[in-house]
Amino acid sequence: MHRSSSTPVAWHRTPAVALTLGLLVVAACTSADSATRDPLADRPSGAMPVETLQVAYAPAVPAPITRRTPAKLVVNLETREVKKRLADGVEYTFWTFGGSVPGPMLRVRSGDEVEFHLNNHPSSKMPHNIDLHAVTGPGGGAASSLTAPGHSSQFTFAALNPGLYVYHCATAPVGMHIANGMYGLILVEPKEGLTPVDREFYVMQSEFYTAGRHGAAGVQPFDMEKALHEDPEYVVFNGSVGALAGENALQAKVGETVRMFVGNGGPNLVSSFHVIGEIFDRVHTEGGSIANQRDVQTTLVPAGGSAIVDMRLDVPGTYILVDHSIFRAFNKGALGMLRVDGDANAVVYSGKQNDVVYLPEGGAVQAMPRVAAAATERELPREELLARGQQVYAANCAACHQLGGEGTAGAFPPLARSDFLMANKDRAIGVVLHGLSGEVTVNGQKFNGVMPSLGLSNTDVAAVLSYVRTNFGNRASDLVSLRDVARVRAAGSGGH
Repeated sequence: MHRSSSTPVAWHRTPAVALTLGLLVVAACTSADSATRDPLADRPSGAMPVETLQVAYAPAVPAPITRRTPAKLVVNLETREVKKRLADGVEYTFWTFGGSVPGPMLRVRSGDEVEFHLNNHPSSKMPHNIDLHAVTGPGGGAASSLTAPGHSSQFTFAALNPGLYVYHCATAPVGMHIANGMYGLILVEPKEGLTPVDREFYVMQSEFYTAGRHGAAGVQPFDMEKALHEDPEYVVFNGSVGALAGENALQAKVGETVRMFVGNGGPNLVSSFHVIGEIFDRVHTEGGSIANQRDVQTTLVPAGGSAIVDMRLDVPGTYILVDHSIFRAFNKGALGMLRVDGDANAVVYSGKQNDVVYLPEGGAVQAMPRVAAAATERELPREELLARGQQVYAANCAACHQLGGEGTAGAFPPLARSDFLMANKDRAIGVVLHGLSGEVTVNGQKFNGVMPSLGLSNTDVAAVLSYVRTNFGNRASDLVSLRDVARVRAAGSGGH
């Protein structure tokens, strides 16, 4: 802004005056902030109303608090050790709050009094307690809640500071209890409440350290050595691979504003939380009470920390939730989906408008006839064919479908024990030759994505399909030959 020389400049003052004014402003702001943020200021002199706290299990969120006065909330939370699914064909004995991973989400108001009851189920083999990061007191409640199997403990705390907080078991060895699934979120709403949104979701990342490698079938025990080296086999949202993918995808509509309460149970890794194709309009960094950032692509969520992210949905489609430490997403399980229904908005996003041949050297450049290349190829003996197929698979396929062919839930279909792959040999050849797009159903699960053409020679197509069809639990009685591939290639793009 430009000012004329005749305009008085009010901020041209002596340093002493400026300092004095600055101190007065700071003092006034501090005094006002203290008055408005005193969490106990509106407590009644008599007894407060008593309510049983209603909790919600991920991805659901407890309803926003509508009362504007404090209350006494009674919470009953049970610790239980249960065997549940970690991934397809993989089970794990989780230690849990409320029988779920993550534990239920708690929602209270700043100034509330919380009477907390921790009940350890008689079938538990371990004592458990709880450390709520929202608690001001020794161990966040851990010192008062150590509970043996078949026992119950009680303590009371005042919810002083608004924000989104992690809770977890803090019984020694603390890392093992957290790594086995004992964590969740507690939201302390500010007295004035949060800005209303259309939908709220509860998303919590964590990692699991199993003795078997990723995808190894059966009940997997905890591996302390991997935990000490911070080398998890699984990094997941909401306790298991695919918990937010496929049929479990989050649902919303175009035009809605969505809020995600994002936590990170750890116990070790920091999350780079990102939604592919969306931008966070507002972010409460590290779960603080103020939306202090706007227009954020990726937000860090520390182990034992949280964030609140809001976004308006302008375009329909499926949006992928990831930890942008990206191999965790596509190779270890940290992948979810937000499915948005509604009308397209070409002004915001057009979708693909064109797909033409790109010839950087000019239109006169011609591709060499494939027939000539095919003439130099030969049928390989079985052992040589399968060995070559294994090499081709590792170089071209394993990144998406995994070394063991298990795929990635909601993203890349499994090749292991694949009904789709084994049902039609010519179709499988066509997919490798020409690619595949659109919805397919594999082993009862729907996938909707794009697989590009791999540009492999006939020999490599025959080799990789022979390898896959005779491994990963597939039991093909015949190999794929050069003649099979040449016939499908000559027929054109009809492989699907």
